Amino acid sequence: MEKIKNFVEHTGAAFLLFLETLKVIILSPPKVKHILKYMEEIGVTAAPLIAITGFFTGGVLVVETYPTFHKFNAEFLIGALVSLSLSRELSPVLVALLVTARSGSAMAANIGTMKITEQIDALKVMAVNPVRYLIAPRLIASLLMVPALVILSYTFGLLGGYFVGVNLYGINPYLFVEKMKDFTELYDILGGLYKSMGFATIITIVSCYFGYVTKGGAEGVGRSTTTAVVVSSVLVLIVDYFLTAIIY
Repeated sequence: MEKIKNFVEHTGAAFLLFLETLKVIILSPPKVKHILKYMEEIGVTAAPLIAITGFFTGGVLVVETYPTFHKFNAEFLIGALVSLSLSRELSPVLVALLVTARSGSAMAANIGTMKITEQIDALKVMAVNPVRYLIAPRLIASLLMVPALVILSYTFGLLGGYFVGVNLYGINPYLFVEKMKDFTELYDILGGLYKSMGFATIITIVSCYFGYVTKGGAEGVGRSTTTAVVVSSVLVLIVDYFLTAIIY
């Protein structure tokens, strides 16, 4: 019963934090310089990692599927498979998990450290809203940069799939591209971007929440960071199912 009680309490508190953040964004938006700072932290510095991951994900898709498609002389459809798999599922989810591990953990650790060193209390004393200063700019930055990272991952995934398929397996490059274009609709790509915005919200709110409620010194910061990453990752995978069912 105690675990259920804690789950309900954390869920309710995190949802209230989300509502408070939305209220702040609408009524008293954070400064642009703060948003740009977190956009760089979340998106720009993560771009090389996302590009490399996307490239090899596209390549692995070709390696895994080519033998089966070759049995039916359907190698020309691999381009469509790579494009649909990346746009609908792999790029949004992989980017979300990477952002969780990289930026979500940093959010929880940063805010958690500020909490145990009483910097958040100092902000309140100076009449600075911690939500406006710490959480709102991170949420806006995540909503802008996570979809951008998904596009980057998708693009490099296609390049990786094309490179492996054409150069290593001898797939006709024209058919690879044309079938990809024939089977991929705009809503496939937009659906992945919508999902990524939902994931960005989950990652930011969960990570900031667990950082915000940190207690117990340095050990507490580590515990909050671990919890934030685990909970965010699990929620991303759970919510992915429901968003996929709704969108597609």
